[in-house]
This record gives sequence, C-alpha cells and structure tokens, in this order.
Amino acid sequence: MRPLEGIRVLEVAMYGFVPSAGAVLADWGADVIKVEHAVNGDPQRGLRRTGTFVVEGDPNPNVEHANRGKRSLGLDISKTEGREVLYDLARRADVFLTSFLPGHRERFGIDVDDIRAVNPDIVYARGSALGPRGPEAVKGGYDMTAFWCRAGTAASITPAGSEGLINPPGPAYGDTISGTNLAGGIAAALLRRERTGETSVVDVSLLGSGVWAMGHATALSLHLGRPWAAPPAGAHGSPANPLSGLYVTSDGHHLAFVMMQPGKFWADVCHHIDRPDLAEDPRFATADLIAANTEQAVKILREVLAGRTLADWTKRFATLAGPWAPVQNTLQVGEDAQVRANEYLVTAGELQLAASPVQFDVTTPVPLGPAPEFAAQTEEILLELGLDWARILELKEAGAVT
Repeated sequence: MRPLEGIRVLEVAMYGFVPSAGAVLADWGADVIKVEHAVNGDPQRGLRRTGTFVVEGDPNPNVEHANRGKRSLGLDISKTEGREVLYDLARRADVFLTSFLPGHRERFGIDVDDIRAVNPDIVYARGSALGPRGPEAVKGGYDMTAFWCRAGTAASITPAGSEGLINPPGPAYGDTISGTNLAGGIAAALLRRERTGETSVVDVSLLGSGVWAMGHATALSLHLGRPWAAPPAGAHGSPANPLSGLYVTSDGHHLAFVMMQPGKFWADVCHHIDRPDLAEDPRFATADLIAANTEQAVKILREVLAGRTLADWTKRFATLAGPWAPVQNTLQVGEDAQVRANEYLVTAGELQLAASPVQFDVTTPVPLGPAPEFAAQTEEILLELGLDWARILELKEAGAVT
C-alpha cells in the first residue's frame, strides 16, 4: 500500500513547479485531480522545444514529468457553474494545491477563505515565486528567475571573467526541487491534521527553495562577509587536497575524487593507479604533507589519470575505498547500473522518467500511469460527484466543463 492511498488532492496549477508536487503526491498514492483550463488546458502541454531539444508528437516528456499518475478535468472556474463543480470537488478533497497568484485566487474564488468555507478541514497548499509575504508576494516568476538567479546559485556557480551567467543545468530544475519540498510540506500537514485535527496553509516558494539549496554557502558568506565564488574554469578543486577534485581521462571524460581525509586514502589510490611508489613518497607521507604538496600531487595524478579511458578507470576503481564518481551526462545516467538497481528511473507509458526521490520499504513509487490526456477524466470525475448525464451535458453546453 502506498502511504497516501485514500488521500484526495485537487490541483489547480500550471507549468512545472506546483504540478511536480502533485506528481510526487500521486506517486505516493494520492488521487490527484488536475483542474485545467476548459479550452486550452495547462500551457505546459504546448511546450515542445526545450533548449536544443524538440519533441514531436506524443508522449511529451515536458508534460509527463510533472503530471504522471493524475486525472484531468477541463473546467472553467471563471463561470459560476464551473466554480460550483470546483467547490463540490473541494468538499471531498484532503488537499487543495494551487500555483495561482493572489489576485487570481481572489478573482476566481479559490483563496484560502473561499476553499475553507466549503471544507474547513482541507490542507491548503500554494506554491509561489517569491513567498507569501513582502512587497513582491503578488509577483510571478520562474525557476530561472526566482530559484536560479535570485537565490544565489547562478552567481556562485559562474567563474569570474565569464561572459554572462551559467544557466540551469536542465529544464524545470528549480521547479522540481521546489515541488518536492512542497509535497513534503503537504505530507507533514496531513500528519498534523490526523494527530491534532488542526489544518494548515502550506507555502513553498522558488526563492525560498533556492535559498535553502544554497543555505550552507549563504551561511558562510554572511558569517565571513564575502560572497561565495566559483573556482576558475578548469581548476582541479581543493587547493589543499589532491583527492578532492576533478580529473580528465584519455577519452575527454571526467571523474571526481571527494576524499575528505587524503591521508587515509592516499596509499589506496596510489595502488589503484599502479603507482605504489607514490605511497612511499616522503612528499606525501602525512595528511599535512599531502596538503602542503597538493600542487605536485595534482600534477602527477593528472598525468596518470589522463592515460586511461573513463571506462577503464571505472573498472579499476570498483574496489577503491574512498568516494569517487564518474562525471556523467543525462544519457549516461540512464545506463548507470546503480541507478537501475535502485529504480531511480521508472517506466510510465512509453517513457522512462525520473522516479520521485523518496522510497518506502525499499520500494520505488512507480507512477500509477502516464500523464492524462487533457480533460480525459472529466465525465468520470463529474459522475463521481453524483451528477447525472443531463446535468453534465448542461455544463458542457454552458462551456463550464470540457
């Protein structure tokens, strides 16, 4: 049994951030009804070009990632009839989940007081760009602006002297991280309601999630009075530890050593690279000497590691005691045996998607199904509400539902 089976979620949201929270809740077993614009649906459905990638036809990963396992209802909540259907759904829901801005929530009658008027026990969850307080709470935004740029990541990851800024590594990067935060907050609110009978308003923002993701660096910056800065492009890594940094292999790939105790792992690394002489080298006899002679050690390791391919080193380092990793692209991630062993990629319809990151009882929460076609479950959901076919036809003719 999935942990949220029996929980009903009403999602009134668009694009990537808040819908990704709904996807996680669906993976955990919740029945998530995605309310979409009665004519156009979620604008995310029209996203076909992302960076240099263009998706032709269906399935469309741009939609599936954040919407798998849900049911779709086409509803016009600007109409009285559509809003009444929404309120009927809210009466039966445990969670109301929205990405709408304050002005739109008020205009469409879906703000906290409106939804609580029909269901006082509902958990009301909202995702925003910049948080629920302050002069900019009414503004919208995207992960590029609120998460990546404003919260410190872009400036901190871009080496000095670079033209422009480094962009996020992939689409919906901050959206997905923030959506998982929101799903966790909703789960906590549901537990609180079960234990105390008290309900909550849950808020997660792209800005807040970005600040949290950079929290360690920001704490150091505020304490020491200077901004976190990226190392120069091509730099090894730690200036005082040759076993904490990046190295290039003969085929142009990279591997990363992250051994925070170089004295503990130095000899083992030397034997794995067929340089046992370095284990006895007096320059590297202690951790302090390794730190003092990091530049020389890095030069030696660069020469040795550049002599074999990443695949060769991967085989050799299978028994290496210290932490290391191949630097993989997104296609190589799909071929990673450890990723596959843990089912961090799962099948949803015709696609392979990233599994939501929380596992229960050593079991991957496989999506209950692919993303629904637009408004595919409208009639099914209305029948569950107790509406007869005559009333459903009336709503369709009025344009309140699709």
